[in-house]
Amino acid sequence: MIATSLKISAQAMAGALVLLALAGCTPADEKTAPGAAPQSTLQTVLQRGTLRVGDCLSFAPFGFYDKDGNPDGYDVDLAKALAKEMGVKLEMVNTTSANRIPNLQTNKVDVVFCNFTRNLERAKEIGFTQPYVVASEAMLVRKNSGIQSAHDMAGKTIATVKGSTNGDEVRNLGIDVKIQEYDSSQAAILAVKQGQADAMIEDNNFLAYQAKLDPSLTVTNEALVPLEYNAFGVKQGDQVWTNYLNEFLFEINASGQNAQLYEKWFGSKPRYPLNPQY
Repeated sequence: MIATSLKISAQAMAGALVLLALAGCTPADEKTAPGAAPQSTLQTVLQRGTLRVGDCLSFAPFGFYDKDGNPDGYDVDLAKALAKEMGVKLEMVNTTSANRIPNLQTNKVDVVFCNFTRNLERAKEIGFTQPYVVASEAMLVRKNSGIQSAHDMAGKTIATVKGSTNGDEVRNLGIDVKIQEYDSSQAAILAVKQGQADAMIEDNNFLAYQAKLDPSLTVTNEALVPLEYNAFGVKQGDQVWTNYLNEFLFEINASGQNAQLYEKWFGSKPRYPLNPQY
């Protein structure tokens, strides 16, 4: 009887040791083990209770500061909707085109909006979600100008911003146009309003916003360059976070909320579908 009891006790102890060993191999411990995959930004944001969104707050209407100094704009509204869905606070981090990628790589932000166009060169360094807005180049003209497309611009003047190549897009169409450069986009817009230029060429989303501010202006319905698919930028390799953000975009697009926000800020319905048309 004594031998049997000892045998049973040994078996019980062995079983307990196995359970302890298994308990020591939890996913939490694996995350801290050398060489283990880092925690997803999704879990980090939920645990922190704050979502940090990098956005260009000097590019209205995508992002800007309102009269009270608070972030506002199309991207900011999308960020607010995302934070609400996650049940966390929102922190908008002002960024520039040049530091969008470094801010992701150094974990200063969790995601970047900022009119971020997807392309293969950037995809070498960061990841992208599905697109949330599509843009192209178009022209801002006076409503009474009679100009409906670039092909109506022969012998006319196009206002562009110094340092840009926007005027070349029209020249590449074989149209004889005059290019007048200005120091800023606002100066170029003013030239169109005052009749010093017949049109201004720029991002059609930006121009739609300008036309919303001034009903005497309108935007031509054309795509002068290949369509630009803007997406959320994320740290490379974080598929869990990317999947969550893609699901968020799917739901706000399916519900019509994204289209409503676009019309709110740009004064027109989205011109191009989010899914590429081949």
